[in-house]
Amino acid sequence: MDDLRKIVWLASYPKSGNTWFRAFLTALLHPDDPPVEINNLYPTTIASSRQLFDELTGVSSADLDPEEIDRLRPRVYRQEVLESEEVLYHKVHDAWTRLPDGGALFPAEVTKAVLYFIRNPLDVAVSFAHHLNTTTGKAIAIMNNPDYAFCYHTDRLHNQLRQRLLTWSGHVASWTENSGLPLLVLRYEDMLKTPWETFTSAVEFIGLKFARVEIQQALDFCSFERLKKQEEEKGFSEKSAHSPSFFRKGIAGDWRNVLTQEQVRQIVGEHGEVMKKFGYNSNE
Repeated sequence: MDDLRKIVWLASYPKSGNTWFRAFLTALLHPDDPPVEINNLYPTTIASSRQLFDELTGVSSADLDPEEIDRLRPRVYRQEVLESEEVLYHKVHDAWTRLPDGGALFPAEVTKAVLYFIRNPLDVAVSFAHHLNTTTGKAIAIMNNPDYAFCYHTDRLHNQLRQRLLTWSGHVASWTENSGLPLLVLRYEDMLKTPWETFTSAVEFIGLKFARVEIQQALDFCSFERLKKQEEEKGFSEKSAHSPSFFRKGIAGDWRNVLTQEQVRQIVGEHGEVMKKFGYNSNE
């Protein structure tokens, strides 16, 4: 039997560096194209794409409820790898979960590797609030809600399928502790502080071979300033309809300028154990 392990999952809780890496990967894999076009971050389709589901199942997801869709999603990824001769890359915001039959939403049999992007949840709260165009208090409540999901409204048809996020800590643990998949954790803060070393480690982990100069060129093409300027000029199709922009500041530690002491206590109280595990300290 052919090896079906062809998918690299680019997984993260929202606003943790996933899109930045996708832009980098696009520049790296397509060096002869103009500098990254943010509205064409090929080949990093989101795993919850409704179009992908409908095309590969031959079934209209509009006729199914979220539970029925979830039961079919592993088959979608299996069919996708059967039809592909190349490695596939999928952005993922879903938590790693099991289905009622015990099977994984993201099966090991189709998985080549996982890159898991993590960011200090104090900064996630600020950036997530901006993304949702809501208050930081509401963003924190979402991060603490084990039942929260993207695209779950039934009064309209989203272009993405429902994505269960769990809490911020639950999301992190689902991928890094429970999945059992070959996985490399990339801290957003390290992506900012030591970009060449951090991005190179990811490239090597997923089995790509590129020279130092090629990696540096890709990093130059996807700098935060370039991406933000492009959004200002052309817009970004992945921006939330509620948010004025997708790319905000692209820095670490901005939570100190935004969150109240009580909000910091709320986040640390709920997620302190996981924060400590990944080197996040609210006293720094």
